[in-house]
Amino acid sequence: MPIVRDPIEPKISLWHLLAFYLRFLREKEGLSLTQCGKIIGVTRSTVSNIEAVRQHPQEDQLVKLDEKYGTGGLLQFLLWYARNTHDPDWGRQLVPYEERGVAFRAYHGKTIPRPFQTEEYMRALAMAGRPDDDTVARRLARQQVLLDRDKPPFFCVILEEEVLRSCVGGPKVMKGQLAHLRAMMDLPHVIIRFIQASAGAHEGFDGPFQIISLERRDIAYAGAQYGGRLIEAPGEVRDLWARFDRIGAKALPDDASLALVEQYLEQYT
Repeated sequence: MPIVRDPIEPKISLWHLLAFYLRFLREKEGLSLTQCGKIIGVTRSTVSNIEAVRQHPQEDQLVKLDEKYGTGGLLQFLLWYARNTHDPDWGRQLVPYEERGVAFRAYHGKTIPRPFQTEEYMRALAMAGRPDDDTVARRLARQQVLLDRDKPPFFCVILEEEVLRSCVGGPKVMKGQLAHLRAMMDLPHVIIRFIQASAGAHEGFDGPFQIISLERRDIAYAGAQYGGRLIEAPGEVRDLWARFDRIGAKALPDDASLALVEQYLEQYT
């Protein structure tokens, strides 16, 4: 039987448009996945993942395909725009990278990050927006991808003290959330630090972001209302590393951050 693959909807995002066009060009040239892989120096499965938007192509790969297909640099231009465009399909973009991430560094200003949320806290946040029936289930599934591993990834997170002060879901929910957060801070692969209001303005005011370290490279994600932007260009990722370090200079050290969480937890006991 022939292999039937899910169709790509190019209107979802520029990444989907690029994947759709890559598949179109390959099939128009009569190339198999294996043959295409030999041209760009990857395996058959990597080509399949790129065409299914499970993995993003690299610029050097598209240079070779532009030459093969005679597309005059169009594929490279599409890659540039995909990397630099605000994308509403941010959740789907991040999943494959989260599954392979070995370290996560993030700044969050308003809420406790998803890997450290209790289900009740997560549900309260979802209900404050416009969730569909599967919102919480999807978020829990993504949380499990990060945490339920034989070797969990390293987390280094910087949060605003405001996160502890906001009573999301009511006192009972916040008590459970802060107790859970306090327990997570004891884990050897987790560092959570807080910035107090007295620290003043800093670069995190521009919005949340995270840096995901993979086995061979780093990628980043900058959040925004109704979407965000996946960042793969090495120069931009380096800039976010520097920004993360400068924001971290404003944060309390580990022991003081732990004491701050305990201080707020006492308010609910």
